[in-house]
Amino acid sequence: MNRKRILVAGIVLLVFCMGVLVGRRSGRSPSASFNSRAPSGGDAPGCVDFHDAASLAGKTGCVSGRVLKVFTSKGGNTFFDFCEDYHDCPFTSVIFSSDKSKFGDIESLAGRQIEIRGSVTVYQGKPEIIMRDAAQIRAAP
Repeated sequence: MNRKRILVAGIVLLVFCMGVLVGRRSGRSPSASFNSRAPSGGDAPGCVDFHDAASLAGKTGCVSGRVLKVFTSKGGNTFFDFCEDYHDCPFTSVIFSSDKSKFGDIESLAGRQIEIRGSVTVYQGKPEIIMRDAAQIRAAP
């Protein structure tokens, strides 16, 4: 009976270690909340500055800029503000409250240069990317 428990524990440990090894080789670290290196194949080759995001409307692309403020509304939706006054900003990005649990400490992105990848839509006359997954965001190099 004791040998059986030791064997089962050994197999569980081996499977766990293999999972960690495979995750690290594919670029997924259990402690990483936001991507810190370029995504692989299929993504937009370069980013445009948030001032030029309108050029990507209706397309999938990448928009970059410095996050001045991370704001969460009363409804739980989170916005990255790239301008002092968001009303006058030419681009917006949002994480809906239903998706917020997929992201780590997004407040830590305030003051950082980031890149956001995704479908650029137009909302209230401004280009916008809806972020549904943390893999859409990375710290700019």
